[in-house]
Amino acid sequence: MKTQGWTDNFFLVGVGGQGILLAADVIALVGMEAGYDVKKSEVHGMAQRGGSVTSHVRWGERVYSPLISPGEVDYLLAFERLEGLRHAEMLRPGGVMLVNDYRIIPVSVSAGGSHYPSAEEEEGIYREAGLDPYYIPAIEIAQTLGNARVNNIVMLGALAALLEVPPELWRQVIAQRVPERYREINLEGFAQGYGYLAKLRGRK
Repeated sequence: MKTQGWTDNFFLVGVGGQGILLAADVIALVGMEAGYDVKKSEVHGMAQRGGSVTSHVRWGERVYSPLISPGEVDYLLAFERLEGLRHAEMLRPGGVMLVNDYRIIPVSVSAGGSHYPSAEEEEGIYREAGLDPYYIPAIEIAQTLGNARVNNIVMLGALAALLEVPPELWRQVIAQRVPERYREINLEGFAQGYGYLAKLRGRK
């Protein structure tokens, strides 16, 4: 049950071209359709060159600022594994982290100047921080549907499985927000992500 003055804080991270800004728009629109006060803010960085992209979305009874301070994020959606590591400190204690099980190797790593953490190193960092992320094979799911770009909507399906807002409302917003020719595949991606997270929660 929500307490007076409640807010839900969503923080989305990834790299340019992963559909993060569309995902943030959908979350904001879902909050508005649900009757909540909503604020949204984005940092594009070098998005068009594959650089880091972040987006803040807040909804609640009353929201005064679009920005979320470190340690106050309720739901962190990482569309790429390294970006998740970089921003994990944004989560509040008890917050939920959803990670797209996908790696995009930065130029600095491919050029030999830096190191991309292995899965074991990543797990150790999260374990030390007391975090237990949900890993979503969003790219893999999207590819089986025929379009890898749908991975952002797969991630939204996983998020929706954690929230009280009815999935029908999410589907309504997605149907309105994506081009008609991509509507069916995006709705199927949402359903797949929702179902995957529901099963994953049952195993934890």
